[in-house]
Amino acid sequence: MRRKKAPATSLKPSFKARHMTMIALGGSIGTGLFLASGGAIASAGPGGALLAYAAVGLMVYFLMTSLGELATFLPDSGSFSTYATRYVSPAFGFAVGWNFWYNWAVTIAAELAAATVIIKFWFPDSPSFLWSLLFLGIMFGLNILSAKGYGESEYWFAIIKVATVIIFLIIGVMMIFGILGGEAVGFTNFNLEGGAMHGGFFALVGVFMAAGFSFQGTELIGVAAGESENPRQNVPRAIRQVFWRILIFYIFAILVIGLLIPYTDPSLLQSGVNDISVSPFTLVFEKAGLAFAASVMNAVILSSVLSAGNSGMYASTRVLYAMAKKGMAPRILSRLNSRGVPVAALIVTASVGMLAFLASFFGDGVVYIWLLNASGMCGFINWLAIAISHYRFRKAYVAQGRDLNDLPFRARWFPFGPLFAFVLCLVAIVGQGDFSGDTSWSTLFATYISVPLFFAIWFGYRLVKKSRMVKLEDCDFQSPVN
Repeated sequence: MRRKKAPATSLKPSFKARHMTMIALGGSIGTGLFLASGGAIASAGPGGALLAYAAVGLMVYFLMTSLGELATFLPDSGSFSTYATRYVSPAFGFAVGWNFWYNWAVTIAAELAAATVIIKFWFPDSPSFLWSLLFLGIMFGLNILSAKGYGESEYWFAIIKVATVIIFLIIGVMMIFGILGGEAVGFTNFNLEGGAMHGGFFALVGVFMAAGFSFQGTELIGVAAGESENPRQNVPRAIRQVFWRILIFYIFAILVIGLLIPYTDPSLLQSGVNDISVSPFTLVFEKAGLAFAASVMNAVILSSVLSAGNSGMYASTRVLYAMAKKGMAPRILSRLNSRGVPVAALIVTASVGMLAFLASFFGDGVVYIWLLNASGMCGFINWLAIAISHYRFRKAYVAQGRDLNDLPFRARWFPFGPLFAFVLCLVAIVGQGDFSGDTSWSTLFATYISVPLFFAIWFGYRLVKKSRMVKLEDCDFQSPVN
């Protein structure tokens, strides 16, 4: 009779350097690039889209260097919640943790909905519900095996996306210079009526918002640091590559699309999950004479959606586990199986994601849309928390007389980096709403409900637990994480 293995006492270091690099890489490449980039170019022109994505890319770079400094000093799967608790206040950390968990739990539902739409490309008459169950089962299975199961799957998902973008850039550049036949297009599409930046300031702000959503997910490396085999080497290595990834995969890709497809092309405005055939990547591949482009991009986008859901399930589960260890969530959620997987936290997260998805079948999807809109702001709140936590961390580190040279990874451009990211995140949050009068109050309410909820959780915990701001000289740099 086989003896039942004892539960693990802590999460197991499972991620190698290649996993960490691809987790960071996979988080920044997804439907935001493959689909939303077309609408961005159509709305603000190729120049406007480039400017907006470059600004957000710079902000994300600074945020990732801030997170890198925190995660290498104190690797922990609680990440944002842990840092906010130690360097700002326990109440702030409590609100940040639940905000992060809710954001990704609902995102799982969104990815399930998107995956069922994408699969209709091949099986138009198949039942959506069965596909959603299958995809949820795949995500759950990859996560319950072990952290390595998630890391390996994300590694291969990311390779698919990276290979697609590289092939796209090579073919696109060859088309721009006329190497694949036809005339070299040069910058003619940048000089169309209205110029490279048409639509005005508000169109640029709108693209800025879309770019912000596109980059959400890069911060997941902070959670993965808690299960990295060597976080002090692997995290900085992955962080240092963020800038070049953003430059190559987003800026160059948008430049290629803008040069090859006029921003006046109506197909760009139709880019979305409901019609893969009008993805700007598909349009460029078809222009190059690749007849199978739509099928290939459909498969790539499906892998991106599953990757996002897989990552969301992993990250939200780990943060929920870390909060339970600190007494900020029910203790039962901190239990691990013999493979070091927080099964209870995983089941709760998967169940909430499925319930949110089921809401899309009731009341014409009104409840689901509300949940999705409410989660949209959460990502920017997470980014604000990273900037605030890093600023306080560095100030406290110096205030306690510590030597900055002792930090295993040091973010450059402090304090400009976190302050710049903080300001741009605030601009993104304020700019979410359309106050022109064409938007209903209910839509605005759904868009901004996350903000008052965050403050309610923050100050509610503060009142109940008598929690106060941690003084710089009292910030905890000594004790290990739970």
